[in-house]
Amino acid sequence: MWNKIKIIRATTVPMSLDAFCNGMLKELSQKYEVVALSSPGKEMEVVAEREGVRTIAVPMERHISVKHDLISLWRMIKVFRKERPAMVHSMTPKAGLLCMMAAWLTRVPVRVQTFTGLVFPTATGLKRRILMATDWLTCACATHIIPEGEGVKNDLLNNGITKKPLKVLGYGNVKGVDMEYYSLRDEVRNKVEEIGLRVESKFTFVFVGRIVKDKGMNELCKAFDKLSSMANVRLLLVGPYEDNLDPISPKSKEIIERNPAIESVGSKRGEELLAYYAAADCFVFPSYREGFPNTVLEAGAMGLPSIVTDINGSREIIVEGENGIIIPSHDANALFDAMLKMMRDKEAREKMAGNARQMIASRYEQGYVRKCLYDFYDEILADLK
Repeated sequence: MWNKIKIIRATTVPMSLDAFCNGMLKELSQKYEVVALSSPGKEMEVVAEREGVRTIAVPMERHISVKHDLISLWRMIKVFRKERPAMVHSMTPKAGLLCMMAAWLTRVPVRVQTFTGLVFPTATGLKRRILMATDWLTCACATHIIPEGEGVKNDLLNNGITKKPLKVLGYGNVKGVDMEYYSLRDEVRNKVEEIGLRVESKFTFVFVGRIVKDKGMNELCKAFDKLSSMANVRLLLVGPYEDNLDPISPKSKEIIERNPAIESVGSKRGEELLAYYAAADCFVFPSYREGFPNTVLEAGAMGLPSIVTDINGSREIIVEGENGIIIPSHDANALFDAMLKMMRDKEAREKMAGNARQMIASRYEQGYVRKCLYDFYDEILADLK
């Protein structure tokens, strides 16, 4: 007999589980039995303690690895046979593929996959065909598919990945923004002063994310290097390098190391991260692909205008000229022009900054985003209760 109130929430790596489900699993536990599943990692202990849920570790590789993926699939099947959940809800590509296949094979009644982003649209050749095939298989095994935004939804439909009904919850996004936390509170202002981040004489751009090629880092380095040669500017790079997965070019590394106007500070969390937003004048995010970038939401909540590329998610958050500027991806010259405009056109920048926070609050406030998901759960689980 299936346990009709048990839900398994899954991501490939525990860092994603920690970030995307912060507070959510605890709230869900008031109505359902919730189990969190991901690869082993220290964040699993954090999630278990903070959310008050049981966790299960199943090793998963982020990249394609047939041998390891088959082992992970077999382990996942054993977990689902033992747990017998009413629903498995996965996020991130590899967890989605393995969880949906294992859940289908073990006849889990409700199988939900959230696509937070798609890799195949920017891939080519054999890799693109493989990625499309895995996304097709994920969708084939799922009973419900949630695209994080309209752009992801259109890519799934227009490329023939699935013909199943797709539902974007609310205005999109899976996490939402805690507007009270992401604000210019006294604690954040004090952290700015404590770290010594404020430099009034310099116009400051900030990037938050992985320092990788896929985030447009090569174009950003090239554009900013040119800009810094003619203006008193600063660029804060907040995030980790991933040289083993998606390294930036040697030229970009050389620019970061050589240019004193670029400060690469590594990963930051909590109020220290917020201090970097608070110390900046503009957020810049020239990514090649996204599902629905949380950092663009966070920057807007902190009152920053943004420069983003014309990609899924970013173009849904940013309205050209209202709360930011949208440019083509892979275009260092367009990025340079946008950064120069943002720096020089004070009137336009202040208008965009003034609109930024309100536009995020009206569509992506955390309570609203979560309610959309909880209502969806109640709807699809109604027949199992």
